[in-house]
Amino acid sequence: MRLLFAIVLVTTPALAETTDPYLWLEQVQSPKALAWVQQENERTLKPLLTDPHYQTFLDQSLAITQAKDRIPEPEFLDALVYNIWQDAGHPQGLWRRTSPPDYATAAPHWQTVIDVDALGHAEHHTWVWKGANCQEPAEVRCLVDLSEGGEDAVTAREFDLPTSSFVSAGFAIPHAKQTVDWEGANTLLVGTDWGPGSMTDSGYPFVIKRLRRGEKLSDAVEVFRGTKQDVSVVVSTFVDGQGHQAVVLQRGLDFFRSAFFVVTGKGVTKLALPEKAQVAGLVDNQLVVALNQDLPGTPTLAAGSLVALDMAHPDARPSLIWAPGPRQALDQDQVRVTAGHVLAVVLDNVRGRAVAFEHGDNGWSARTVALPDNAAISIVATTPRSDLAALQVTSFLLPNSMYFADLGALPGAQTITAAPTAGATGDKPVGGAGGIVVNAKPESLQALQGKSDASETGSAVRLVKSLPAKFDASRDTVEQFEATSTDGTKIPYFVVHPKAMAYDGNNPTLLTGYGGFQVSETPVYNPGVGKLWLESGGVYVLANIRGGGEFGPAWHEAGLKTNRQRIYDDFASVARDLIARKITSPRHLGIRGRSNGGLLMGVEFEQHPDLWHAVIIGVPLLDMLRFEKIAAGASWVGEYGSVSNPLERAFLAKISPYQNLREGVHYPEPFIFTTTLDDRVGPQHARKFAAEMQAMELPFFYHESIEGGHAGQANLREAAENQALEMTYLTMELK
Repeated sequence: MRLLFAIVLVTTPALAETTDPYLWLEQVQSPKALAWVQQENERTLKPLLTDPHYQTFLDQSLAITQAKDRIPEPEFLDALVYNIWQDAGHPQGLWRRTSPPDYATAAPHWQTVIDVDALGHAEHHTWVWKGANCQEPAEVRCLVDLSEGGEDAVTAREFDLPTSSFVSAGFAIPHAKQTVDWEGANTLLVGTDWGPGSMTDSGYPFVIKRLRRGEKLSDAVEVFRGTKQDVSVVVSTFVDGQGHQAVVLQRGLDFFRSAFFVVTGKGVTKLALPEKAQVAGLVDNQLVVALNQDLPGTPTLAAGSLVALDMAHPDARPSLIWAPGPRQALDQDQVRVTAGHVLAVVLDNVRGRAVAFEHGDNGWSARTVALPDNAAISIVATTPRSDLAALQVTSFLLPNSMYFADLGALPGAQTITAAPTAGATGDKPVGGAGGIVVNAKPESLQALQGKSDASETGSAVRLVKSLPAKFDASRDTVEQFEATSTDGTKIPYFVVHPKAMAYDGNNPTLLTGYGGFQVSETPVYNPGVGKLWLESGGVYVLANIRGGGEFGPAWHEAGLKTNRQRIYDDFASVARDLIARKITSPRHLGIRGRSNGGLLMGVEFEQHPDLWHAVIIGVPLLDMLRFEKIAAGASWVGEYGSVSNPLERAFLAKISPYQNLREGVHYPEPFIFTTTLDDRVGPQHARKFAAEMQAMELPFFYHESIEGGHAGQANLREAAENQALEMTYLTMELK
């Protein structure tokens, strides 16, 4: 009766709260809530830790996560290579540096800049490294961000690179969710918690102030103010190779819509950009912008394009850098700038291509970067001081490789002209750079590794490091299939499986996906999954469902708000296609997702309990009628909708996992995990969902890490332990 009563009384937020018996679990640090967490952790960990597979999985995972032969991820600063490094002896990390030539050697001579473990021990904090923001172009002083236990909230402190020391009486912004960037060597623009009423409903700052060196934080002068209903106001300073600077304020109207402003000596001026856009950098005084909607009045500058706004004439029409071709999309998280180039990763049917663009008197020209094909490419580091870029290449069965590319030395420049207006028939605009990427045929990794003569590969692209294989992939292969969703849309997915796999439905299979926020899921090397799952004969599947960015803004927007059921139908359709091909069967099929992917898992768990036998629900959103009131939930109204809108509320009530658990249904036994210090999604969702299952006497595993934030891990050992727990659970349920 209680469940039926709750379903009837979801017409207003106030009534919904009065019928929620587990609101006490939303008090994250309350003794009662933490006692419940401890009890559930102990109950869950006992069978998992004593399972005969656990210790083997843990040893294998530790060997991978703490291995010394991992590729150090580079960052270019002050003509040197910096890196944050964690291992068994330095679980919180060393921030260190070396020269670019030394980095390329087998055993670089690293100099420690900050020992995060030693710093935390001396200051009695569990510091987690969150990055350093160095003032450009000088790159002498940095703002180092440190988090307590992995939270999104950080403390920012000024650090001097030449002396490797924190600056006495330097800039210091206390613990908060904040946005800070350099306006000059002696000036910061700061958005932080200025006191009551200064943070948005989503928990982020909306008041930006100018802080000069030597001033107290309380003396800072206001520069810009959004509203409490905004998601946030973010400040970003972009500097190009010629010394031009653009200080951009992004006022987040919701998660996807923003108003953009530039801070000049005359004040703050609004930029003529569409609300759905993303600023990527500055080159040749051109502000590089990825469009997620058509630019009004310019039909050739369509959603999915990359454009440039001349900051000398910011009111003028932007120029086109690149426009997508069929089945192409810009990976918007992979657009960076160097001294003279824009470097972008383009997805061609979910396979990565890297293209460098240069601005000249006759417009934009493009050069392809010769990298392995059929792989995922990520831009790891660039610098406005030079045209050097570091790119990582990987695929499901190909270990990560790091390349250095000199974008100024790439051969084969091609001029890009503005695409003509599309005709009334709806034909795609022609021209642009789309064809350049489509026709590019980079050589294989093996071919590039075997060449050392600059006349063959050119000196522009160099393989500098390769990760040794972490699992035996010789018996595996990768295939890409398509499933047909309920509305007829073709949904691509990758299957990694043994070459000798029997199509008898008995293969233990792990299916994963995300389906939200325009995040693209690409084929990457996962040593843990490879060693602990694939090597023992398991099958791994990645679904490119709608809601992501694999095919541009339209692929994402197809699943927004009340259209979200399409995402869930896509995922279930991939599962059914796997079963129809006899790759697996419900008895041997497990699914896994985190964050928004955790919501996906919660919905699939309830809508199709007969399709899977294991469900991993990680750091999830699950109470979609209260998500706006939990942690940073109010910031995601643009993705999910709002309970304040009757139509959107009705849809959320229909799919919300917390409200839709049913007694008498045979659900699979899920593994639910979260972290106490997750200040983005919050542990409240997972706690309440587990407590509701407990009240219905439904079986489940529950694990809540005390530290780790939304990432779910504060150090490498914790990451290995969590992976071992997941793989133990999957083995128990699927094999």
